[in-house]
Amino acid sequence: MAARLLAVLVASLVCMKGVAAPYVPDSNAKVLERLPFKPNDPIARELAQLRGELRRDPRNAEVAVKLARRYYEMVSEEGDPRYLGYAQAALAPWWDMPTPPVDIQILRASLRQFLHNFSGAVTDLDEVLQRDPRNSQALSLRAIIHIVQARYLQGMADCRALRQSGDPLIAQGCEAMVDGLTGKAGPAYAALNPIVESATSLIPSKKLWLEIRLAELAERQGRADRAEMHFKRALSLGITDTFLLAAYADLLLQQNRPGDVVNLLKDRTRSDVLLLRLVFAERALKLPTAKELENTLAARYAAAQMRGETVHQQEEARFALDVEGNAKRSLGLAVENWKVQREPRDAEIFLRAAIAMKDRESATPVLQWLDDSKIEDPHLLRLGQQLRGVRP
Repeated sequence: MAARLLAVLVASLVCMKGVAAPYVPDSNAKVLERLPFKPNDPIARELAQLRGELRRDPRNAEVAVKLARRYYEMVSEEGDPRYLGYAQAALAPWWDMPTPPVDIQILRASLRQFLHNFSGAVTDLDEVLQRDPRNSQALSLRAIIHIVQARYLQGMADCRALRQSGDPLIAQGCEAMVDGLTGKAGPAYAALNPIVESATSLIPSKKLWLEIRLAELAERQGRADRAEMHFKRALSLGITDTFLLAAYADLLLQQNRPGDVVNLLKDRTRSDVLLLRLVFAERALKLPTAKELENTLAARYAAAQMRGETVHQQEEARFALDVEGNAKRSLGLAVENWKVQREPRDAEIFLRAAIAMKDRESATPVLQWLDDSKIEDPHLLRLGQQLRGVRP
């Protein structure tokens, strides 16, 4: 999930600042779909203008970067993965180059990480940083990929490098991410929170990113009330962000507040990630529309499997366990997902599926991660203790 925050982080920096490939049309003039914008929508006008410029000059790198970046930001805003294909199409003339221009290579890395091609993304970012060692976008992207894959020493090194090459506050938020996963959530929160509160001139996208960092740190400490406060502050910024909505919905579900989840997500069904949370909430409330939403999401997962996509294995594992009641399938998905990304939410579904299957051995890597990372998350620690007590 943290990978979905990269679009927000890249946007804030720009303002100072094995999966199947997405479909790429063979012509920039090909109409793929009419996007869901109202007439005279400023975003629609912006996209139309950029597409028109790119049609006139398909190798205009500056326009291509603007268009691809805007589509990438829309993935975060809308949760619709089709925008990834549109972004890749804008970069088509440079996509297969071993060393494209720096801005394009960073965007290519961003798209690759979103599709869980983390090795390809890191290769791109390594190459960019060889050419431009102080590139703040490349450092921040590589740091978060390292963190997502539980390479905390490498992630912290990139976070610290941001202090010299980027924004010191973003660097501190980045360091706090690592601290929150390695037994230092309390000190990280205590250091970061007053600085964010007193920073009155932050641009909204940066403020959003930092508030989510603080919410995560509060959750690591079992402070749900503080986490909700930070989620609400992030929401009050008026920036639509899929990761924010999903993370806040998860907190509400843990607190048995499905009605609040429905109110939060009822108009967000285009995103599979958000639809999953809405399914959980509607099932809990026994709403008549719950079954239809379940069927819709099941069909989307089936279609993704046919395309060979593995981006949503964590979410699909949750669906298999909590909706389909298929613990064996859930555990299989969780095992495969853990090979790619190792965030707390990945650990949570892995542990729950292993408990349901009474299979402590399969979850040995997660239990080892709990010990090695020294993460303080009380929910995960309870699950780990429960699994260790399971007898086959």
